[in-house]
Amino acid sequence: MTIRVLVADDQGIVRAGLTTILDIQPGIAVVGQAADGREAVALARRLRPDVCLFDIRMPVLDGIAATRLVAGPDVADPIAVVVITTFDTDEYVYGALRAGARGFLLKGAEPDELVRAIHTAVRGDALIDPAVTARLLATFAKTSPGGAPAQPVDPLTDREEDVLGRVARGRTNAEIGRELHISLSTVKFHLAGLMTKLGARNRVELAMWAYRTGRVR
Repeated sequence: MTIRVLVADDQGIVRAGLTTILDIQPGIAVVGQAADGREAVALARRLRPDVCLFDIRMPVLDGIAATRLVAGPDVADPIAVVVITTFDTDEYVYGALRAGARGFLLKGAEPDELVRAIHTAVRGDALIDPAVTARLLATFAKTSPGGAPAQPVDPLTDREEDVLGRVARGRTNAEIGRELHISLSTVKFHLAGLMTKLGARNRVELAMWAYRTGRVR
């Protein structure tokens, strides 16, 4: 399967660079480019790419607002979004994740990290630039409104707790499987159970719940 990607950035040279990096990857094709957030949303709705790669600072409509319109909690059929930016300002990171982004990368990331973020988003997982992950999750947990998060009706099993803790520390499915000596399919089974019990849409929300409930510090 070819992963179809939409690239949105207000700088033409950046769009061209990202497109070149992605188009030479096997199984990835850039199907559209946009220079502002409004155009990005319109193209996303028309082309229905597998992943949208949005810059945060765009004219007309910024990347966070654009993300909310195509991937937010109120969107019936959301599209995976990876946000890429020069700035790792907390406000931008929090805003992107609250808007529904599945990935957050700095423009200084290596090409293979960008490719991994695209593949991760397609799988329904989330990838955050390692440079901001720990600070992001810890601070996000402290600043999230509404007090302590609701506890699940069905308590988490010991194995689900094991998996959750490793998700919050940024482990991949393969790493979780190796550490817990379980198969990849079993890891995915527990992740699905966690998302159902906690009402989470992706790994980022699982990790934030773990931080907010004090499971990870």
